[in-house]
Amino acid sequence: MIKFAPKLCVLLSLLLTLAGCGAESALRKADQHYALGEYYEAASYYKKAYGATKAKDRERRGQRAFMMGECYRRINNNARAIGAYQNAIRYQYPDSISYLYLANLQLQKSDYKNAANNYNIFLQADSGNVLAMNGLKSCELAPEWKKNPTRHIVKRDALFNSRRSDFSPVFGDADNTTLYFTSTRDKALGEDKSPITGVKAPDIFSASKDEKGKWQKPEAIEGNLNTEYEDGACCFSPDFQTMYLTRCATDETSARPAQIFKSSRSDASWGQANVCDFITDSVSSYAHPAVSPDGTWLYFVSDLGMDAFGGYDIYRISIGGGNFGGIENLGPEINTPGDEMFPTFRENGDLYFSSNGRPGMGGLDIFCAHQDDDGHWTVTNMRSPVNSPGDDFGMTFEGPYNRGFFSSNRNDGKGMDHIYSFELPETIHNLTGWVYEKDGYALEEGLVYLIGNDGTNEKINVKTDGSFVQRVTPGVSYVLLGTCKGFLNFKQELTADSTVENREYELYFPLSSITRPVLIDNIFYEFDKATLTDASTEALDELVRLLNDNPNVTIELSAHCDYKGNDAYNERLSQRRAESVVNYLIAHGIEKERLTPKGYGESKPKVVRKKLTEKYDFLHEGDVLTESFILALPEEQQEICNQLNRRTEFKVIRTTYRLFD
Repeated sequence: MIKFAPKLCVLLSLLLTLAGCGAESALRKADQHYALGEYYEAASYYKKAYGATKAKDRERRGQRAFMMGECYRRINNNARAIGAYQNAIRYQYPDSISYLYLANLQLQKSDYKNAANNYNIFLQADSGNVLAMNGLKSCELAPEWKKNPTRHIVKRDALFNSRRSDFSPVFGDADNTTLYFTSTRDKALGEDKSPITGVKAPDIFSASKDEKGKWQKPEAIEGNLNTEYEDGACCFSPDFQTMYLTRCATDETSARPAQIFKSSRSDASWGQANVCDFITDSVSSYAHPAVSPDGTWLYFVSDLGMDAFGGYDIYRISIGGGNFGGIENLGPEINTPGDEMFPTFRENGDLYFSSNGRPGMGGLDIFCAHQDDDGHWTVTNMRSPVNSPGDDFGMTFEGPYNRGFFSSNRNDGKGMDHIYSFELPETIHNLTGWVYEKDGYALEEGLVYLIGNDGTNEKINVKTDGSFVQRVTPGVSYVLLGTCKGFLNFKQELTADSTVENREYELYFPLSSITRPVLIDNIFYEFDKATLTDASTEALDELVRLLNDNPNVTIELSAHCDYKGNDAYNERLSQRRAESVVNYLIAHGIEKERLTPKGYGESKPKVVRKKLTEKYDFLHEGDVLTESFILALPEEQQEICNQLNRRTEFKVIRTTYRLFD
């Protein structure tokens, strides 16, 4: 199906019976058909005029070859269009636009080298042409996108397709069990062949799923909506009780633009369609309607010219309250000097549309446009395999899922459109976490609070082993807070990366007791001094984070020695060491009032807890590592116990610091 003027404008039923044996006679007939938009008929007469023109008449040959190219390009007969433009150039047709059109067609044939050469020739005449510069960029991007496709799975769906054009699929009910689409298949009403396209005028067809979820054979929709004219490219209101569609009527004497019509559902069928009354322009085309997910806006395509940026732009008009408001152009973030067409929406509000005015694979590419809170659009090419060197358009999604259908004329020598299914396989990102007591066991009563920058706010209960498993969304940043009664909170942060592969993340939540001393691992001092070594920085910074995450806590920071050396000396050394840790914490933003340094020397030997016995089997729960206990052990075990006694700990004193300020 043609994507440019024929899809948007005239469809005439009058076939002019013209005959002529000479070049000029054929040319007159060709020009008449061309003026009415009857490109299929016009092409045959331009071909006759070209063939009847002598080769030495280079000027006329060039002109007629160019007009052949214009007709073939508009009916998607790209192979003949390429030959025609090449002949126009060979006969030195004076308008350099032939190089641009030829390059565009070569891009669609993946002939990147020749396309780039012709884009460059055209740019010599029009150095600032955006479409040509984007075409050059496409010659670089398209082969790379082919080599590195997205994870989308794209298949041509045999059930929905015929030998003719089938395009613009859209789901027509809340359960996504009915698919509407436009088709020029034999069952369509009207004449057998259009002078514009050479095929029948399209009608709207639908297919439904049976009770087992299997799609059934498509049929023309019930009611009086389809006509002998061109009907199609439809959409629905959010309640699926109203249909908007494009209709191209005919006239025996003049071109008629496309218009948007509206039909209401009556039981299982659709009522007669009436033209939307916001259309007052008798020259411009209005086509390809799409209703916003909230039902307040009708988006459409037009060559209206109001604030226009190119050939066909996307506009919108308010339909809230049953009345039409003013027409708005979507602006340069969406529209380009090329054609923007076939807008559709996903449930989340993302706008999908096709364009030939941006760098892409060739022809019309499908783009996704996401609008932020400030109303600005970010537009992304869907790339291969959704897009191809041909025309790709009319994407519809199955509810919230990343799957559905679209249409494309890829790999069809006659330029016919066909319906394809697509699916982006789900990427699963799982987070596994463990909540446990620091230097202890799992806390089965633990809770984890999960907050994401996408609005996620959940409370997660852990299992009896202290673990939990949580699905997270790629690209979202999370803050997680591990909690349990009688313990300090422990915060972790995670950003689920946007990798295309499944991912597993692991996070640990070691909670510090409020009622027992907590060992601070990996605190090191210079020998026989209170100076902290660089190796202590990581553990100290972790303590800073813990105190910041628990701002109402005050602690006693204690340092301990083994039994070796003078008692008074050990007490002074441990006090200085405790003060060194406190000074580090103060220097890193912790309030001095929250910290109490205390050096105990050897006066508080370590009491063995059960967890420690798993590492040292010669120790038992409840053992107190006094001097007498240690000296009764073998020499190697004595040193282990002395190391355990040489420790730095903290103990929670208060949990209400400035809580009531």
